[in-house]
Amino acid sequence: MAALTPVMAPGRIDHPGATVDIMLVDDHAIVRQGLRAILEREADLRVVAEASSAAEALAVVGRACPAIVLLDLKLSTSSDTEGLDLCEQLVARYPELAILVLTTFLEEQLVLRAVRAGARGYVVKDVDMTALVRSIRDVARGESAFDARSAAAMVRGLRAPPAGEEKKLTSRESEVLGLLARGLSNRDIGGRLYISETTAKFHVGNILRKLGVSRRAEAVYEASKMGFI
Repeated sequence: MAALTPVMAPGRIDHPGATVDIMLVDDHAIVRQGLRAILEREADLRVVAEASSAAEALAVVGRACPAIVLLDLKLSTSSDTEGLDLCEQLVARYPELAILVLTTFLEEQLVLRAVRAGARGYVVKDVDMTALVRSIRDVARGESAFDARSAAAMVRGLRAPPAGEEKKLTSRESEVLGLLARGLSNRDIGGRLYISETTAKFHVGNILRKLGVSRRAEAVYEASKMGFI
């Protein structure tokens, strides 16, 4: 398959009165139809293409040459974040293309991952339509666009450690956790693993800290929810 040449983003607002060409990428036809109807009420916005999947989007975008892709993160029943991979691919192939995520998902790390994948904005689907149109225009001007909740989520995500980093257990801690779940004391854990009671206590303390709890029973409960035991 021949390589696609970078899109020139003909709809980008470089002067007053320019029309912004938009591509809608969402797996629900009714959502795309609703968005098209709303956006085309605006004189400066024009929907030039639609796609229901990542593969279709990659095939269509080179022909449609939109300035902005309005992208949902969930594009199939098999994945809630397929749109993130698509965002990364589109930005790599078409550096001038602006991606505005429009999704139902609002999680700190998702917002951060979208930004790192190259998205210029992140808006939740229940946002007021006036705010959505404003976000599209902001992105078309080369600015970033986040609704209030997405911006707050991004700030929280920046303050928090990457998902799983703090909660990743060492192999020894996993062994200790397994014995902890069986109700063994620090002394008994040490005896089973041929380590001192003090060392066992140290590992238990690390497990509690990583799981964000203060009691052994809470650690077992959290670990079970996360699939560690």
